[in-house]
Amino acid sequence: MFKLAAFAALVGSAAAFAPAQSGRAATSLAVNELEIGTTAPLGVYDPLGWLDTEPEAFERRRAVERKHGRVAMAAVVGSIIHHNDIEFDGYLSPSQNLKFSDVPNGVDGIRSIPTAGLLQILFFFALVELAWMPASKYDG
Repeated sequence: MFKLAAFAALVGSAAAFAPAQSGRAATSLAVNELEIGTTAPLGVYDPLGWLDTEPEAFERRRAVERKHGRVAMAAVVGSIIHHNDIEFDGYLSPSQNLKFSDVPNGVDGIRSIPTAGLLQILFFFALVELAWMPASKYDG
């Protein structure tokens, strides 16, 4: 009898971690694409009137703003990590005997990177801008 009670308790506790079976709820949102992210009393913020004069450029501006926001967030995370002295092990440039830990914080850090490293960074930016996430791609 004890084994049966223990088995029942075990099965009951395992069922507590099973995913809940729920029906899929259908949602229908009647949303104007131009009003996504607007504030209720203000509406769409367009102080220069570009939405009225150049509506075809609105989606591009919105996509570019998303991309710049993502780059800014990545830059802030990188700055926070670097300023807290969290660095890669090893060498940034073995030929110049430059370790990652030797790179100073702040603006002086960019001056300590070798020219070849700066060129690699610029080529990566060009790849991202021109091929991977071009400004003509608006889907996010």
